[in-house]
Amino acid sequence: MFAVKRREHPLPDLQELLHQHEKRIHTRFNKVFLVVIGSELYGDTFAVARNISAGGVLVEMTYAPPLGTVVTVHFQHVHGDELDEMVVRAEVKHHHYLNFSGSGEAAATRAIGLRFIDFVDAGERVDPARLH
Repeated sequence: MFAVKRREHPLPDLQELLHQHEKRIHTRFNKVFLVVIGSELYGDTFAVARNISAGGVLVEMTYAPPLGTVVTVHFQHVHGDELDEMVVRAEVKHHHYLNFSGSGEAAATRAIGLRFIDFVDAGERVDPARLH
């Protein structure tokens, strides 16, 4: 016959466990906006930035630079005839391949997780001829 062993301590609260295992230290903002990702090796391309925080950003791109690659992220805002730009150097820390469905059709995209390193001078604008 089997004996039932009773727990001396209750099971931990699920929310408490999730909070303990959360490694992110910065608040994230789930916004969607267009950025330019610059790379000396791969050129410059438009990308969709999502889920930004003070420590990094998730960027949907058509390709995934190798882990450890340092890129520049150009946050641009046009108002009137003026262009405001903030440029951040960032390191590729993660590759993500996202599968989803919309209107009954399967689709996929790739994204990269970037960790911000430092700000750079935005004086050098990205030449539109370099974008692909």
